Amino acid sequence: MILVTGSTGLTGRHLLLKLLKSKKPVRALYRSETKKKKTISFLKLQQTQESKINFEILEWFQGDITDLPSLTDAFQNITEVYHCAGLVSFDIRDKNKLRKINIEGTANVVNTALDAQVKKFCHVSSVAALGEELEGKPITEKSPRNKSKTYNYYEISKFGGEMEVWRASQEGMEVIIVNPAIIIGSGSWQSGSGQLFDRIAKGFPFKIPKTSGFVGVNDVVNAMILLMQSEVKNESFILVNQILSFDEITQKIAKALKASPPKYPIKKWMLYVFWIWQSLGYLFGNKKDITLQSIRSFYKVPNFDNSKINRFIDFEYTSIDEIIQQTAKEYLSEKEEN
Repeated sequence: MILVTGSTGLTGRHLLLKLLKSKKPVRALYRSETKKKKTISFLKLQQTQESKINFEILEWFQGDITDLPSLTDAFQNITEVYHCAGLVSFDIRDKNKLRKINIEGTANVVNTALDAQVKKFCHVSSVAALGEELEGKPITEKSPRNKSKTYNYYEISKFGGEMEVWRASQEGMEVIIVNPAIIIGSGSWQSGSGQLFDRIAKGFPFKIPKTSGFVGVNDVVNAMILLMQSEVKNESFILVNQILSFDEITQKIAKALKASPPKYPIKKWMLYVFWIWQSLGYLFGNKKDITLQSIRSFYKVPNFDNSKINRFIDFEYTSIDEIIQQTAKEYLSEKEEN
């Protein structure tokens, strides 16, 4: 049986969909009944007459990766694990949560998997865990961490989570790590890239001065499954389809949604003003997502070498335009129904 942690998140729910269509029994670990119900609704919306989902082979298990005792029963008769659970946050007040979930939680999942003698383990990390290269050279899976750089708490937590998975490989478990960039996909419009679709549909006016890597959720899921089904083991893979500015991405999303695109550029001085305003609000409990470090990162253009996966498996990315069109279509369809 396959265990999926983080089954109600963006990657987790699309992974469930793919696994269930392949008729493999799956145990889905979840924390919230509300998110479980939303995930079930998502799965039902995705099935077609030609591609029915057998919900009888899906077993839900309520648990928390930060609660080690709750994981023991979840791992009964499990042979493969897809570890999708994790916290994405750049609010400095979440530093303890990031450590608890992304490092300690991953350690709990790894230790329980080792005790259960799981054969193969796939961990969803992030490009945030990768190192750097000098002079604009492409970042690879082997790029070293810059010891002089100050990393944010999210980057530290994702790197720490990877270290727990590599430890498992040293103890004899076969592992796969995937490092996706920003993941685009349907099903979660209040978090991650889904917020871009929701905000642009409602009229988001500002052009975001940032460039990043992007990848479709189905590409991430397909890569994970292909790697787990292959003989590949103890390897990590960058999953970046294309590097684009947020201006390019938001223009494409606006066009697909038939909405007005962002018009007003955010100047660098505006970000500093917002940082000051946000810092004052932080004293009264408001979120502090923008830091001086994140402002500097807005103006860096990343460069990733995504070629490694093609040396190990037969894999092709879906075009970003096609991904955005499909995601926009599903967004509009859901809004019409609601």
